[in-house]
Amino acid sequence: MSQHPLALEDEPASLPAALIPGETYVERRARFAALRDAYNTRRYGMANLSVVLFLGVVLFVVLGIWRGGFSYLVALLLGVAFVAAFRRQGELDHQHNRFADLYRINDEGPARIARDWSALPLRQPPTPSTGSQYAADLDLLGHASLQHLLNTATTPAGQAVLERWLLDPADPDTVRQRQAAVAELAPNVDFRDELTLFGRLSGMTQPAYERFLAWAEREPWLLKRTALIWISRALPVCTVAALVASFASLTSYPIWIGFVIVNVLVTQFAGKEAERIIDMVAERQAVFLPYAGLFARIAAARFDAPLLQRIQRDLASGDLDADVEMRRLGRIMQFGDLRLAVFFPLLQAFLLWNFHTLWLLENWQRTAGPHVRRWLETLAELEAIGALATLAFDNPEWAFPDISESEPSIFAASDLGHPLLPPGLRVGNDITIGPPGTFLFVTGSNMSGKSTLLRAIGLNIVLAQAGGPVCATALRLPPVALATSMRISDSLEYGVSYFLAELRRLKDVVDDAKAARADGQRVPLFLLDEILHGTNTNERQIAARRIIRHLLALGATGAVSTHDLTLGDSPDLKAVSQQVHFTEDFSRGPDGPAMHFDYRLRPGIATSTNALKLMEIVGLPVEE
Repeated sequence: MSQHPLALEDEPASLPAALIPGETYVERRARFAALRDAYNTRRYGMANLSVVLFLGVVLFVVLGIWRGGFSYLVALLLGVAFVAAFRRQGELDHQHNRFADLYRINDEGPARIARDWSALPLRQPPTPSTGSQYAADLDLLGHASLQHLLNTATTPAGQAVLERWLLDPADPDTVRQRQAAVAELAPNVDFRDELTLFGRLSGMTQPAYERFLAWAEREPWLLKRTALIWISRALPVCTVAALVASFASLTSYPIWIGFVIVNVLVTQFAGKEAERIIDMVAERQAVFLPYAGLFARIAAARFDAPLLQRIQRDLASGDLDADVEMRRLGRIMQFGDLRLAVFFPLLQAFLLWNFHTLWLLENWQRTAGPHVRRWLETLAELEAIGALATLAFDNPEWAFPDISESEPSIFAASDLGHPLLPPGLRVGNDITIGPPGTFLFVTGSNMSGKSTLLRAIGLNIVLAQAGGPVCATALRLPPVALATSMRISDSLEYGVSYFLAELRRLKDVVDDAKAARADGQRVPLFLLDEILHGTNTNERQIAARRIIRHLLALGATGAVSTHDLTLGDSPDLKAVSQQVHFTEDFSRGPDGPAMHFDYRLRPGIATSTNALKLMEIVGLPVEE
């Protein structure tokens, strides 16, 4: 695989996949820290040299105006040296930023493995109107969520693709293609770091991303103004010629000052629009220079997975290669970078620099602009694959699920755990749900693990149907239409009681089951946690039984958790349920009462409750 164009020879190569992920991150972090510090020293030295050279240019220009002679020539030579030093400083800055971000990327690896959410960045707030009822129930989006765990997709487009994959289950063929791509990228740490770094260095926001695409796809501005193009070319030639005449003492008057004044007037009247358009591109310029080589890396990689091969073809199809064109744009934006220099007002006054930069940009826009959206969307898809591949690398004990359309339609998992819990706290269980028309009935006392189990089931279904690995040693499931009712909140603003809000959510679950049955492509699978506890016990039992029966009659399967041990007493529901429970140990010691949970599923209905014991533990009265 080709190196980044600015990469050092001592940049670490891909580490063997057999290494423990945590050790891999620690080793890479140390290497990148050393490279970051070395470049930091070098870039500050070059920055100091640039300042000295710039002051020398100013000094000898002033001397030239005052005394003439060879002062202008010395100023010119110092100016050339300054430009070279400034460019070298830019290269060193890019290298320093590159290794600083690579250090941070690998520093986040151990935090991801430990589920240390405070140490992990959250790149994008959750979309407020996803249309998915289970996004909040299962912690798919936001802080300490599945999206947060998959934080290595860092561009707005990459985050949007990953969010869509989590919320919209793929068909089995697409899942298998993604699985092959994820498995291939998982051990390739260097390549995945490049994808993450791409977004980190760009610092791109969604509005800036959309503005860049809008510019790339619209009609050019300057290319339609032929007169302005020729004026912007002729005036700098005249200015430089007049300046050379002054250098050579061919004229006793500084005629070049008059041309500079005209240049300033042209900039004042026509340069503001040029500046605004360049800004639309400059918001994304960090991508072009440090990552103009990213597309080359993708093109040069040797992939076996069909999905990755298709991505390569999409980036090199037609008459234009994404690699070549993005490199060309990167070179153009090096000229645009000079706008940030302290000497740029002089450069603009003498050469009308912005107009030449915009002319180059719009020529690129005319040829490559119509292809940019497809290139960036393809790259976003690769980012999403890379995020799932990082999840697979971080958790080598996880498995890729088998999504089977053949009968029986059963969710069967071995050692299934909650993917958002740290490995040291996670407890796995063997779980079977189905076939349709049957359900898993989970009972247990407070805090015993019922809700965590349902979320573990839901999260692993989401991961499975996104194409990623699952937190289990094995998982087989049919294509599933997932629906949940777990976290319900009332609303004082809209006058909605808790019970009514829960009824509305259950209505959505039923509607989803009906839609899945009508479509015939997926098995409806529901996860219901403590349903209808916003009303009295007698009505709750009657209503809950009716809802479960109705869902089963629609060909659904799923899991129901409850404290109500009598909910499953109905003979017809008992006949179609698999009853499991959690339990706890209660002990009294010198420090008072204590309770221990092992979070292990056991067959049958729970045989104990713990509400009064928990009251005793927290110090509330338990006797009348």
